[in-house]
Amino acid sequence: MKKGVLLINLGTPKTPTPADVRVYLKKFLSDPRVIDMPAWKWNPILNLAILPHRPEKSAKLYQEIWSKEHGSPLLYYTQQQTKMLQEELPDYVVRYAMSYSEPGIADGLLEMEQNEIDNLTIIPLYPQYSTTTVGSVVDDINRFYIGRVKIPNLKIVTDFCDFAPYIDALANKIRTAIDEFHPDRLLFSYHGIPVSYVEKGDPYAKRCKETTRLIMKRLGDVPYTETFQSRFGPDKWLTPATDDTLRAFPKEGIKRVLVVAPSFVSDCLETLHELEIENKEYFMESGGMEFKMVPALNDDFAFTKVLKGLVLNQDTVVVSDSANKKEFI
Repeated sequence: MKKGVLLINLGTPKTPTPADVRVYLKKFLSDPRVIDMPAWKWNPILNLAILPHRPEKSAKLYQEIWSKEHGSPLLYYTQQQTKMLQEELPDYVVRYAMSYSEPGIADGLLEMEQNEIDNLTIIPLYPQYSTTTVGSVVDDINRFYIGRVKIPNLKIVTDFCDFAPYIDALANKIRTAIDEFHPDRLLFSYHGIPVSYVEKGDPYAKRCKETTRLIMKRLGDVPYTETFQSRFGPDKWLTPATDDTLRAFPKEGIKRVLVVAPSFVSDCLETLHELEIENKEYFMESGGMEFKMVPALNDDFAFTKVLKGLVLNQDTVVVSDSANKKEFI
């Protein structure tokens, strides 16, 4: 029986140019899971108010975080995660796909079909379930298999926010940063969603709180605050907001802040620019003294351990560092 793994992330513009950013944003913001609004009402807003102006602004932000060597950070780290997991699972076909850029989810599933994969594990790279992310991925998977003659045994990991290796990987990374930086406050910043989605039953906010709770259980007596970032549009979003919180911290005597973004497994625009540039500026302009980000799990071997454990249904797995002949347990 042939086995496969498909990692799925959000996506990224092909290049940090207004034209490519427009293509990416149009696909992303046309997803009814992302924008819960009737098409007749939303499409004029998208096509007449957002797409004529936002791509140019967003392109400038992408240009600030684009790597000359690797291009899009999110794409690069997703590729590295795929490569590293493939090395640890040589009996599997390991690939990646993107919801709103290339290679698309249908492309990834087609490649698995062509490889005659019988057992397929699909891991959306979102630790905390939300209808806006994992729900959308499942929609794409279902659309692909409608009418297919053969469907493999499917395992879709819809949430891993309380998976022990994931919690351990983050807690260890945060602990190292705390020991080096000695912050006044640890700030958890999660990507936000509209409150209306939560009211309709989206468990995302609860899953974020569970992640924070489990991490803090490992860290112990460390002062912390949980917030939400990336507000978009006029609707009410989850609070407290990251930017408002950082502006208020210095007035409360919090001058050294350590920020971690557990909902992102790869550094991207939201971590490298929104947090590390924009929100750092808010904090410093309000009287803060030092701001430090904990990098995402990215290409850490600890995250390979997480992914391997999810595939094998194990809370503890051995992950070897083939280059340095080490083992991570």
